[in-house]
Amino acid sequence: MMRSVRFGSLLACATVVSALALSHDAAAQFRDLSQGRPAPRTADGRISFSGTADEVGNWEGSTANGAELIYPTPEDDPANGTDALPTNLSVEQVPFQPWARALFDYRQRTYLKDEPHVRCKPSGVARLFHTPYGLEILDLPDSGEVIFVGVGSPHSWRVVDLRATEHAADAPPTRYGHSIGRWEGDTLVIDTVGFADSFWMNRLGLPHTAQLHTIERISRPNFDTLVYEVTIDDPGAYTETWSGGFYLNWRSGNEPFDYLCQDNNLDPERLVGPEG
Repeated sequence: MMRSVRFGSLLACATVVSALALSHDAAAQFRDLSQGRPAPRTADGRISFSGTADEVGNWEGSTANGAELIYPTPEDDPANGTDALPTNLSVEQVPFQPWARALFDYRQRTYLKDEPHVRCKPSGVARLFHTPYGLEILDLPDSGEVIFVGVGSPHSWRVVDLRATEHAADAPPTRYGHSIGRWEGDTLVIDTVGFADSFWMNRLGLPHTAQLHTIERISRPNFDTLVYEVTIDDPGAYTETWSGGFYLNWRSGNEPFDYLCQDNNLDPERLVGPEG
């Protein structure tokens, strides 16, 4: 958390991403994704985001080593070997609306003290993938759904409908939004609208509005690596679309446990900001 408030002088990022998808060639610039064990597959040949009969585990929540959508300090530059994708923008390159940049700066200045997630509120977009203690991704072909379960979070889960081709017209705004998905080869592509504005979409507190529309791309180039990429389209908070992402690492042997965020949660009392 403290790293997010150290801005100093910022390095320029080499590439501004304007497309909805990042190529694996670009993502592999600082990490060789062709190495390692092959990713497991389901009985019908589709890539699997789970373990195998011989190895259980789940995805380690990206909470360290610069795993973010943007990089706020030079030490977080992906060129320094962080878990961020090499195409990520620096904070100075993010196309903020003026009010959104002011709010982002306020959240850094006050040490992220107002974050809803630490008050046991669900958080969509990248924030779900930052959750400690592991992330489960369940592919349910019988129901045509993919379900994301964050272990160290409120008792909630995110559902992606793979059978729908259009968003529900009457869906109320939620923190996870309304998600429809499709497979493009071995990549799961998720299109989401209908977001509430009451959550933070990443750990750094990047602002958004109810106009937010995201395209997420999730792939598993090898057994031990998950690539998370998201394109942000929110004309209420940004002047143009932009993209960012990070790697998640497989944690062998890690399984869900009964994590109760609401029980004895001390974070709200400790997060008081500089005034406290």
